This record gives sequence, C-alpha cells and structure tokens, in this order.
Amino acid sequence: MPKIEIDVDRCKGCGYCVEACPQDILELAETFNKMGYHPVECVNPDKCTGCTFCALVCPDLAITVYK
Repeated sequence: MPKIEIDVDRCKGCGYCVEACPQDILELAETFNKMGYHPVECVNPDKCTGCTFCALVCPDLAITVYK
C-alpha cells in the first residue's frame, strides 16, 4: 500500500499538490507550521494510488511517496 509522508515544516502551503492529486486526498490544514503556513495534509491515505504527482509538483520537496 502506498504511503505519503509530508514534512509539514518544509511545506509553504502553495497547494500545487492538492491540485495535482487525482484522488483528491490532500488539503491544506487549518493549523500552522513553524513558518506560519498552512501545510498540506493527507485526509484519506487509504485512497492513495502512489502516483507521485504530489511529490513531483512540490517546489519545496516536502512530500515523499513510498510504494
């Protein structure tokens, strides 16, 4: 089963990964990270297909996908 790991302290909340995810399992959190941004979070990890689109579009290299 694929797994998404998000480094919330690196994430600037740009939302590119949210738009790129074909499964719509990512969204911006309501909480803040240490830099004051709303980081992305995976709201339904069981639906992840491991496509890696989220990691590919992340300009901060804050997402790792394990297959």
